[in-house]
Amino acid sequence: MSELERADVLLFDGTFWSDDELIRIQGSGQTAQQMGHVSVSSPGGSLAQLAHLKYPRKIYIHINNTNPMLNEDSPEHRQVRDAGWEIAEDGWHFEL
Repeated sequence: MSELERADVLLFDGTFWSDDELIRIQGSGQTAQQMGHVSVSSPGGSLAQLAHLKYPRKIYIHINNTNPMLNEDSPEHRQVRDAGWEIAEDGWHFEL
């Protein structure tokens, strides 16, 4: 069993949906990877890389306002939720 599977909660960076998100939206800039972020989508993204985890509770945090998974009506939001992830909201509190 991995360390991640022994945790009660996994809080994971969900800043960008795709590696080129800011470049597509702004027309320039760096990729998510160049800024030190793992994108959510793509074969190398966190959604795929952590798909084997059935436990712990998985929550995306630190989500950029350009990330389409924030839109509850989007296919990206459904994809994340169907994969067993939660999307953090402002004001959430956790007792440790």
